[in-house]
Amino acid sequence: MKNLFLRLCSLSFLVAASPVAAADTTPSSAYDFAFTALHGRGAPLPLSEYKGKVLLVVNTASNCGFTPQFTDLEKLYQTYKDKGLVVVGVPSNDFGAQEPGTAADIEQVCRYNYGVSFPMAQKEVVVGDGAHPFYQWIPEKLGFGSAPKWNFHKYLIGRDGQPVAFYLSTTKPLSKTLVKAVEKELARDVPAVN
Repeated sequence: MKNLFLRLCSLSFLVAASPVAAADTTPSSAYDFAFTALHGRGAPLPLSEYKGKVLLVVNTASNCGFTPQFTDLEKLYQTYKDKGLVVVGVPSNDFGAQEPGTAADIEQVCRYNYGVSFPMAQKEVVVGDGAHPFYQWIPEKLGFGSAPKWNFHKYLIGRDGQPVAFYLSTTKPLSKTLVKAVEKELARDVPAVN
């Protein structure tokens, strides 16, 4: 009986240690993440909805010196959306407590003050241990220094769902550097979607 018990324990260990037995839940692309939509009563905002598109994910704030970038983000979106660009805004109160408001307050600033029509998520934490999983994953891909340092930090995601580059808050949405990078990614072939 003792030998049978030891064999079962050994077998259990092998099964538990086997890579086949444990499902790999490591995200492989930006499409593995979802936010919650700003409006729509908590509707999901899965990035997988944008497979094959180029994404520009931006952490935003309503009371920041960079808040007027909403105007240029909207212009960038309108200019390139038919070619496959999607801008995704992610409000955050992490820097200077510059996004203290409710979803309705954020909606007021984005939609009505700046005419934002691109998708906006509900407020999220974007730095530290409590950061949204997307914001924990992307610095692993682009390097520690790529984590947001302030509001309106931008991540460019290629058509394959992989991070391409990050841009600091001071990089304007219509800067030559960012526009050229967006155009380069839009020119790439759309990968086969599973």
